[in-house]
Amino acid sequence: MRGEPSVNGMVAASGTRVATKKSSAPPPGGRKAIYRSTVGAKAVMAVSGLLLLLFLVAHMAGNLKVFFGAESFDSYAHWLRTIGYPVIPHVWYLWIQRFVLTAAVLGHAWAATTLALRAKRARPVAYAHRPKVQGSYAARTMRWGGVIILLFIVWHLLDLTTGTVNPVGDAAHPYANVVADFAPSRWPVTLFYALAIVAIGFHVRHGLFSALRTLGQRTAKGERRARVVALGFAILLCVGFLSVPFAVLVGWVGSA
Repeated sequence: MRGEPSVNGMVAASGTRVATKKSSAPPPGGRKAIYRSTVGAKAVMAVSGLLLLLFLVAHMAGNLKVFFGAESFDSYAHWLRTIGYPVIPHVWYLWIQRFVLTAAVLGHAWAATTLALRAKRARPVAYAHRPKVQGSYAARTMRWGGVIILLFIVWHLLDLTTGTVNPVGDAAHPYANVVADFAPSRWPVTLFYALAIVAIGFHVRHGLFSALRTLGQRTAKGERRARVVALGFAILLCVGFLSVPFAVLVGWVGSA
């Protein structure tokens, strides 16, 4: 009837349309729901991955100063302790960096685990055909690669940061620590270092390729270009890191 409102209450008795009041209540869960969502997990994955990637590039560039001799490398290592001074006290920058990187590693691991578990729950029944198509080699090895990287981070901190397991362990002589660390007699350490760097390379290649695809490289040509860029970047990163232990191993870089 004309005098009765419609079901949604939008039409008054006079036939004119009346605006209904929208609820201003936040969605269920509010901001917490965003962080727990798949979009939130992907955002954490992207931001933490970018921070870690930038650190790897800067760290690799700093490592290459070992080829300029003990004085140059030691000066660089000591300079890191003075970044931000006198605005912040000595060594604070390194502790801030360690805190941020630790948060990034934990956030990255949490996001990767969360997304993997959600993907598994969303597809409880495995594909009946072509099971090998469910991801690239790098994607299928992310789990054990992540474990190796986490173990490597712990060892690396005990080795070249605190000096606990380093033969020299002298914070005043970083160059001597590096040379002693990769001496021929410590080849298991060098082998573990190389394995961890290769695992990092797989992670970087897979992550960078996924990021490029997300940014729009989804055509056949774009995916090929993204694969080449990701692979090339990962190889350069691995070569840069592995050049230091190799140079010490063959005698190109000697003791201070």
